[in-house]
Amino acid sequence: MSTPAARHFRRPHRIRFSECDPAGIVFYPQYFVMFNDLLEAWVDHILPGGGFTGYILGQRHGMPSVRIEADFKAISRMGDDVELTLDVVHIGHRSLVLQLACVGTDGELRMQARQTLVTTSLVTHEAIPIPDDLRRALDAGH
Repeated sequence: MSTPAARHFRRPHRIRFSECDPAGIVFYPQYFVMFNDLLEAWVDHILPGGGFTGYILGQRHGMPSVRIEADFKAISRMGDDVELTLDVVHIGHRSLVLQLACVGTDGELRMQARQTLVTTSLVTHEAIPIPDDLRRALDAGH
């Protein structure tokens, strides 16, 4: 991969019955659930020893979305194998911007989103600087 592992993450996904509407295609809000699962897996990958659970429950930090822009390009059907990707496109003082995508095995872009996350304290619910361990993980290999 040409980008550092902490800034690029991907994993395969099979579209499930529970993600689809009665027509057998992905019900659009389910993409956000898939991307949230991808975000959790990414944090697990870059923050070993605690991952997402340690970040939320142990450190009492949050990472809520404050902006999401989405483009729906093609449908995904139950049983389709796709790849979900996450790329870090900007790291601010208290925020991250991610580019997320769902791509079919044929290379067809099904859906993409640009998501801004803010790092917060779950004690005060205020924005905080990106925690040191997360920043170190993001800067590793950069």
